Amino acid sequence: LSVVVAPLLLVALQLAGAASAAGLPVVINTWAFRKAAETAWRVLQLGGSELDAVERGCGQCEIDQCDGSVGYGGSPDESGETTLDAMIMDGNSMEVGAVADLRRVKNAIGVARKVIEYTKHTLLVGESASLFAVRMGFPYEDLTTQNSLSVYSKWLNQSCQPNYWKNVVPDSSKSCGPYKRPEKVTCKEEETISQRSVHNHDTIGMVVIGASGTIASGTSTNGAIHKIPGRVGDSPIAGAGSYADSTAGGAAATGDGDIMMRFLPSYQAVEYMRMGTDPTVACQKVISRIQKYAPRFFGAIICANTTGSYGAACNKIPGFTQFHFMVSSPLLGQPTEQVVDCI
Repeated sequence: LSVVVAPLLLVALQLAGAASAAGLPVVINTWAFRKAAETAWRVLQLGGSELDAVERGCGQCEIDQCDGSVGYGGSPDESGETTLDAMIMDGNSMEVGAVADLRRVKNAIGVARKVIEYTKHTLLVGESASLFAVRMGFPYEDLTTQNSLSVYSKWLNQSCQPNYWKNVVPDSSKSCGPYKRPEKVTCKEEETISQRSVHNHDTIGMVVIGASGTIASGTSTNGAIHKIPGRVGDSPIAGAGSYADSTAGGAAATGDGDIMMRFLPSYQAVEYMRMGTDPTVACQKVISRIQKYAPRFFGAIICANTTGSYGAACNKIPGFTQFHFMVSSPLLGQPTEQVVDCI
């Protein structure tokens, strides 16, 4: 009887959105980005390292332009340019490599990995990050596509709506800039529902735990669509976009980075797991903390601990009531899409 009960119990736990023990190794990533999950899993099966798996898995999304929110040709900024943010973290050495506002180079997470390997730095940004990439052998390529151009021109035709300005003249809710400060400042804080829609997923985040319990994590994104040039979100920031610590666990966040990064959600989730908190509960506690300040933010987080147990949580808003993510493990046989109800 117990043989039959055990698998059923596992399924019940998964359906309940409770943490699932997956055994090791484990690959978990945000959204239903199946090809990214398959690529990372294959790298592990072929003997690649956890860092290799994260780099190749997130890199797959850069190639596939996952949901238009990762890689080239998506999320043009206010000047119509696509720029990329990415990070990768080694949970053994606690080293991080990251790039932000990377221009004219497609493989952002590949460049981030080179920051770990060839510099003593953690984060390189903008034009200088691109120069570093070229030194490392990455080609300069145009990140603009017909699609990103049409998204941009449509936005211009809609009086640049939505955008990320506030308290400026001309009125940013009705017209395009250039904006400037008004003579007399009347700051009105308006709490609006996140402009990032469910179809603007905005990040792949991935946590890989090897057979020996070694953890790596990473992210890649082209950021918020129509962002103000120079804007950097949570994705390339260690502890915000993702965090890995082989003594505790790994986590990765996705959603409204401008809000989420203020809470270092990935770092916080790993700290909860360090204290013995179940991964699902750790994820939920992180979401609850952000809810107190921004009840209507769009976001989700995935968590996994050193034993291979994992979980996820998301904030419930209109149009976003469930969060889909991918898990690969020996128990599942192949990369499997999982769903969790938002809280």
